[in-house]
Order: sequence, then structure tokens, then C-alpha cells
Amino acid sequence: MKTFYRQRLPHIQPIGASFFVTFRLFGSLPRSIIKELKVEYEDKIQDIIKKDITSHQKNLEIFNLRKEYLVEYDSLLHKVNTGPIYLANDNIRAILQKQLHRFDNILYDLICYSIMSNHVHILINTSIQLEAINDDTELEMNYKPLDVIMKKIKGPSAWYSNKELNKNGQFWERESFDIYIRNEIMYSNVISYILNNPIKANMVKNWEEFPGNYLKLS
Repeated sequence: MKTFYRQRLPHIQPIGASFFVTFRLFGSLPRSIIKELKVEYEDKIQDIIKKDITSHQKNLEIFNLRKEYLVEYDSLLHKVNTGPIYLANDNIRAILQKQLHRFDNILYDLICYSIMSNHVHILINTSIQLEAINDDTELEMNYKPLDVIMKKIKGPSAWYSNKELNKNGQFWERESFDIYIRNEIMYSNVISYILNNPIKANMVKNWEEFPGNYLKLS
């Protein structure tokens, strides 16, 4: 089964992993900024690849670079003062929440999320799918990887949101930014990062006050 693919950015998606995913509204960041950030990111990856170190060390450095890229990407989304902010609308937020919870306990365990005005952070665990899979044939036929999961979330939420807003055209940026969770420490740090997003944006003082935040308690 394919666990790596590339659109504008490389995506590594181990089977049954937990993933921290960020996706954003179409047009939420100027393309010039994204292009500049992408070029810088890919240049740094090439520098790592050229290093005379082991494959394990290279993979670790690239993984850490992806985390740095995500933080910078998120910071840009908070700072931008142009572009759509449809997710600040209560009805649009409710549409997305419905689609996120629609596949909870089916395709993934929905751990937490934060729906900001122009982007979304989610943490999901896809290992729940493996409980009903007994062999490689069933895995190939039935397992839904992250890229498929994201299409199932973004497609319907875009359609219903456009209908609510009485608009047509692209709603989400096609590509999401994802990073898989490597250990328990990272898992805890990601939960904290996601839930504290509106606090960093000076929107609330406590993460529980923000209507776009969710944390599964059991």
C-alpha cells in the first residue's frame, strides 16, 4: 500500500498512524508567500540529503524540518489580514464539525481539533481501521489512507459551505499539510499546540472558551 505521495509537498503516511493535519481556506494566503516558503523548505531538504550522515539521521532532520515548517506556516495564517474567514461563521463551523465527527470511530479516532477563521488543525488516529482487518488483502481493499480521509472531510464540507454562503468555486486549498506522530511526547505536545491555537491568536484566555475547539475526553 502506498505510504508516500507528493503534490506540492511530500507526504509520508504510515499505515495506522496518528496524524496532525492542517488545512486552510482557498485564497487564505498569497501564493507568493507560499511559493517563497516552499522554495526555502525544499532547499533545506536538499541540504539535508547532501549531508554525509546515516539515512536515519537524514530522516530525523527532515522530520524536524517539517515541524518547523508547520509552525511557520501556522504563524503566517494567524498574521494574514486579507483573504476569506468563512470559518468564523457559526453555521460554516458547524458544517465542518459535522463532517469531522461523521467519520469518528469509523475511519479514525478524532482526538482534537481547532477551527480557526481561515484554517483548521486536527489530530486523528487511523489505527482504529486496523481492528477489523485480518490480512494484507483486506488491508489493500478496505484501509482508507489519510489522503482519502481528507477528501471525505473536505469534499462534503466544501459543498455544504458553498451552499450556505450562496457561492460557487473552490472552498479549500487542495493540499493539506500533515505530519505523523512519532511518540507519546509528540502526541501530547500536538494536543496542546492545537487547543492553544486560539489563545496564541489572542482570541480567548482559556482553550475551552473557544467554540471551534474540541478534545475527546475518553
